[in-house]
Amino acid sequence: MAHIEELDKIVTLADQMQAEGGPVVLINLFTVDAKDEQALLKAWAHDADFMKSQPGYISTQLHQGIAGSSTFVNYAIWQNVYSFRNAFTHPEFQRRIADYPASAVARPHLVRKLSVENHCVA
Repeated sequence: MAHIEELDKIVTLADQMQAEGGPVVLINLFTVDAKDEQALLKAWAHDADFMKSQPGYISTQLHQGIAGSSTFVNYAIWQNVYSFRNAFTHPEFQRRIADYPASAVARPHLVRKLSVENHCVA
């Protein structure tokens, strides 16, 4: 089972799931022992299959650090916080978390796209 840690020590994922509005992006930073990478990928794919069947899901992408890194970054786009909260707290998804290898640490956090003049368009 993956150990879950907060990415932000002040604002927890539970706090964020009480917010309203959308769209929202889940950023999830995973670390895992190198020997458990394939188990992590299998568990993540199993989760992704469930999530993509949930209302409000838009897309997801998983990335791995280069040069032998066992750090992974997942981002998933949701129509709103409500949809993400319902999927994340769904009993089936909570059961699937047990499929992650014991060395896995997940650090999920919700973010929103910003507009920064001359750089980013919201």
